[in-house]
Amino acid sequence: MEVVFNKELKPTDIHHRFSVPSRSLQFIDFAGEFSVDLRVKDSSGELRVFRCRKRHGEYAKPELSRGWRRYVADYELRVGDRAVLLAEEDRRLGSQFRIEAKRRIILFGQEVRGVLPRPD
Repeated sequence: MEVVFNKELKPTDIHHRFSVPSRSLQFIDFAGEFSVDLRVKDSSGELRVFRCRKRHGEYAKPELSRGWRRYVADYELRVGDRAVLLAEEDRRLGSQFRIEAKRRIILFGQEVRGVLPRPD
């Protein structure tokens, strides 16, 4: 299991679209297209589909659009939380990746990042 990205969420990531670090492009197969649907398993085991698109031109910075805002709402993410995408295939679900949301917690004076469960 390889880390595709581990990013602290900014306001744009929460309110509009998630800007994917460019170094993550090596893990995403666009097959010559400018967008692809990523099949991602969340920490509750639910299959999610995120549209990943990249800009035209030399600077092909990718971003997650369709499906991302629903994930943000479902997990009640906020600025400062972290999104971690792992390359992990689940043949049963047909997913290629697993995503985790993490929140900063101060525990006995030490900072830790706890995985956020989906609120019911």
